[in-house]
This record gives sequence, structure tokens and C-alpha cells, in this order.
Amino acid sequence: MSFWETVTGSDLTRDWKAFEARAQALPGDYRAAWEQMVTHLFSYGSFTGRNLTPIADAALGLLEEASAEGQSVHEVIGDDIAGFSAALAGGAGARNYRDRWREQLNRNVARKLARLGD
Repeated sequence: MSFWETVTGSDLTRDWKAFEARAQALPGDYRAAWEQMVTHLFSYGSFTGRNLTPIADAALGLLEEASAEGQSVHEVIGDDIAGFSAALAGGAGARNYRDRWREQLNRNVARKLARLGD
């Protein structure tokens, strides 16, 4: 990956377009599950979302394999797509953007209170 691709994010655009092209080849119920998974996964992404690329690739690969084997999407993912996405992102304790913002806010408030107490 070149510096320019990193700065502009063109590599990410290319990767996500490839993911979407692969997802279009899936049956309808798998496509719907993929779209929901991506929606839930984005809350676990870093600022650029680069950390989600390998996760999304693996998840899409799982859906492609299960579809090819004739399994239903519920056999593979279950009924809790949000929970499945959280598990993919790093388990039940995975931090999403709200958790990071909450921690940052708590640190800032603690610093301000410490200054007031001096």
C-alpha cells in the first residue's frame, strides 16, 4: 500500500467495492445478513475503518462457504446478528465508538475536576 493510498483511503474504497461485489453474488437472505453485519461492525471500527477489512473479509468468506454448502443463514449466524458481529469484532468486551467516547469524556471530566480541586 502506497502512502497516497493510505492518505486518500482509495485502498479501502477498492476493498469495500470488492466486498460488495462478492456480496451481490450471495442469495438474498445471505445478502440481508451481510448488510446487517456490516452495519453492526462499523461501530467497532477505528477512525479509518482499516481494522474492519480483515474481519469483513473473513465474515463474507464464511457466508460464501455456508451458501455454497446449502446451509441456511440462521444455521451459520443464528438470530442475533448484532451479537455475532460483536464476537467477530473481538468478543463481547469489544469496545465500540461509544465506549471510546465515554472513556475520553470521563478522562476529560476527571482532569477538569482535578484542576478545580487544586
